[in-house]
Amino acid sequence: MKTTGAVEHVTESSFETDVLDSDLPVLVDLFASWCGPCRMLSPVLEKLAEEYRGRVKIVKVDVDEEPGLAGRFGVTGVPTLLFFKDGRVVDQVVGFAPPAALAARLDALAHSTGRG
Repeated sequence: MKTTGAVEHVTESSFETDVLDSDLPVLVDLFASWCGPCRMLSPVLEKLAEEYRGRVKIVKVDVDEEPGLAGRFGVTGVPTLLFFKDGRVVDQVVGFAPPAALAARLDALAHSTGRG
């Protein structure tokens, strides 16, 4: 798994370990290198990854390199943000979201408990 700053890049082979089996809630950013809104979101996620370190893990998946993961979660547009808790998707955002809106979702994710 490669890392850029505080955000790790995951692949299909590492997804189960890094996301589904994570003890922490996980925000998965499904992005493409050619996507303008994805490039705008990247520094926002880096900052949030630092702020939420130890409470929420933030990872990235390049949909062009990992089309199987994009298909698995029905991703039709990028960026798509999937919020995982206990190995399942509990929230989703498609498109660019303001930092404050993402922080509110991460707060809710970090404070939610147990399997629903």
